[in-house]
Amino acid sequence: MTAAKKRPESNIDLRLASKILGTVPHNNAFYFYTNIGQYSGECAVSRADFSNRIKKIDIRSVNFHFKRMDFEKWIKGTLGDLYLADQISLINKSIQGEELRTKIHQIVDARLTELKKLLASEGAHLAGTA
Repeated sequence: MTAAKKRPESNIDLRLASKILGTVPHNNAFYFYTNIGQYSGECAVSRADFSNRIKKIDIRSVNFHFKRMDFEKWIKGTLGDLYLADQISLINKSIQGEELRTKIHQIVDARLTELKKLLASEGAHLAGTA
């Protein structure tokens, strides 16, 4: 199994999964720029929001932030998802444009799906013990 396909840490707890999937205040949002000082007018306040915006944002913004490692920094520092940040950091640095956008979106969306399943199964498990 390659590093890019490894499973998320199995000991992630319900609280951390909820935080990762939650919304952050606008002052902690990810603000998309196309270059230094060139704000795109778009921001993301959650993982799901980020996933949706990465599909549509100006491709210059994707390239700009990826080479600066801004996505990883925000996901790790603000959302607290070390696994997802690590997965994005493993993307080949020579990839650009639509290929890069697609790769980032696939990784982010897969993580979102996985965390939602975890929360759903934990919720079902907890409901069964009540």
